[in-house]
Amino acid sequence: MNKSDKRLFINALVFPFLFIVIMWAVKLIEIQFDLQNIIREFGVSPRELSGIKGVLFAPFIHKDLLHLSNNSLPILILGWFLFFSYKKIANEIFLWLFLVSGLWLWVIGRPSLHIGASGVIYSLASFLFVSGIIRKNPRLSSISLIVVFLYGSMIWGVFPTKPTVSWEGHLSGLVSGIIVAIFFKNDGPARKKYQWEIDEEHENTIVNQKPETTITYTIKKEDK
Repeated sequence: MNKSDKRLFINALVFPFLFIVIMWAVKLIEIQFDLQNIIREFGVSPRELSGIKGVLFAPFIHKDLLHLSNNSLPILILGWFLFFSYKKIANEIFLWLFLVSGLWLWVIGRPSLHIGASGVIYSLASFLFVSGIIRKNPRLSSISLIVVFLYGSMIWGVFPTKPTVSWEGHLSGLVSGIIVAIFFKNDGPARKKYQWEIDEEHENTIVNQKPETTITYTIKKEDK
């Protein structure tokens, strides 16, 4: 790995790492000052005007240290995939995933306070998987396979199997990732073209070119 690749590798970790730092800082402040009840009021409370603030704050709030730990590694891994693969537009994509997943949860969630970064995780996984498929990009497709291998079992989280788990947040994230992947299908890393494809396109261009229109002028020779 050369210096340029190392720099790209490290830069792709910065944003997801900072996101995790904020998550842990919120939990440590909550524990230190016994603010559990106050901080949880910043979760998503569906269809309540006061609860829409949770769209911005809920992903940084977690039930306990186990909940926080379980969400930290997926944020780091999936966030790195996003920022490494989509470099120039990763911030914009992440912002859309973050907001759309939260808003969908606010619309469809059951009457309760919903907290945690699970919706963001599901939206990242869904986006990376769908984007890799619809772009027909070998590198992105390989990322899709890795996502399936690592987090394929997450699909069961969109079903109401546990009453204490916000399956609506998982479902909102899944749907949001699909929507954003379709919206950005023409942006981001382009599929690498092989030489034979370039040659074929060049030949087709030559064949399809219209011949120049030629005009022949005939000059009548004057009788002497």
